[in-house]
Amino acid sequence: MADWDLVRIFLEVARIGSFRAAAERLNMSANFLSKRISALENAYKATLMTRHVDGIRLTPEGLKVLEAAKRMEEASFAMDLALNQATPALSGEVRLAVTEGLGTFWLAPRLVEFQRAYPGLLVDLKCEMRSADLLRLEADVAVQLEEPGNPDLKRIKIGRLHVMPFVSPSYVEIYGLPKDLDDLKQNHRIVIQDAEQTKGKEIYDRYSGREQVGFVAMRNNVSTAHLWSIAKGAGIGWLPTYVPALGDPLIPLDVGVKFELDIWLAYHPDAKKIPRVRQLIEWVVQSFEGRKYPWFRDEFVHPNDLQKSYKEAEPLVNLFAGFKKVSRPKVVRIFPNRADGTDR
Repeated sequence: MADWDLVRIFLEVARIGSFRAAAERLNMSANFLSKRISALENAYKATLMTRHVDGIRLTPEGLKVLEAAKRMEEASFAMDLALNQATPALSGEVRLAVTEGLGTFWLAPRLVEFQRAYPGLLVDLKCEMRSADLLRLEADVAVQLEEPGNPDLKRIKIGRLHVMPFVSPSYVEIYGLPKDLDDLKQNHRIVIQDAEQTKGKEIYDRYSGREQVGFVAMRNNVSTAHLWSIAKGAGIGWLPTYVPALGDPLIPLDVGVKFELDIWLAYHPDAKKIPRVRQLIEWVVQSFEGRKYPWFRDEFVHPNDLQKSYKEAEPLVNLFAGFKKVSRPKVVRIFPNRADGTDR
C-alpha cells in the first residue's frame, strides 16, 4: 500500500511542476522532496517523473499515479469528514485563511470573542496574501479579495473593501497636501502595496502614467508594512477606508482615485457539514455584515463619516482593537512602617 505522505508530496510536485516551487510551498528543502519522490519510485520500481532545467515532467506511469493520487486525496478528505462528524460538536481545530490585512486588523482581534464563546475550538488563523487551496485542504474556510475561480468551491460575497489614498501628518508637515491628482503625480511621493489579490501594480499602471523610480518611495508586499510606511511619512498610500479607526491620525485624500475590492468567503462544499466549520462560516459572515459595519458596505462611506454611520456608541478604535475600554482598579501600595513607628 502506498505511503500517503509520499503520495501527498508527489501530488504537490506534480501539480506545481517544480521541486523548488513545491519546496517553498511545503516549507521543506527541494533535496528532501526529491529523496521522497525517489523513495516512492523505488517502492514501485518505476520512474514517475523526469527532472529538467525548467521543472519536471511526468512519465506515462507518473500520469497514471497522478490520477490515482487524486482519488486517494478525495478519500482522505472523506475520512477526515467522517471522523470530524463523529467528534463532539464545536470541539477540535478549525482553519481560517485570510488576507494579511483583514486577518491582522479585523478578524484576529475579534476571533478572541469567537474562541471564548467556543473554548473547545482551536482556531488556526493563516494570514497570507496568496489564496489558500481549499480543495487540497490548506484551510477549512478562506476569506479573499478575488472571486474563487474553481467551480467546485462554494463562494459567498460577504462585503466590499473600499480603498483610497491616505497621508500622515508628518508627511504633510514636510511636503504639504496635494491639490489634485496631477499635483500628486508631479510633486509628491507614494507608497504602493504589490501583492497577490491587492491589484496594486494594475491600479498603479492605470492611474500613474509614469515609471516607479523617482515617484514610488517604497513598495511593500504585506499590509502591515504598507500601513506603517504610510503612517511614518514615507509617502502617500492607498489604504482601506477603515484605517482611521485603527487609531493612527492618517488623513484621507479626496483626489478622485479610489477603488473597491469585493470580499469573498470560500469553502469546500463538504466542509459545512462539519458543525465547528459551519459555526466558523456563520461567524465570518456576521463579521462582515455591512448593515452593522459600514466600511464593508457596497456603497462608499467616507472615512470621516464612519463613526456617524456606525450605529453603536462604542468608539471604532475599541472595535478594531478587539477590547472595550474598561476602568482599571486603583492600585493600593502598602509600605511597611518606618523604624520610628510612623507610616510612609
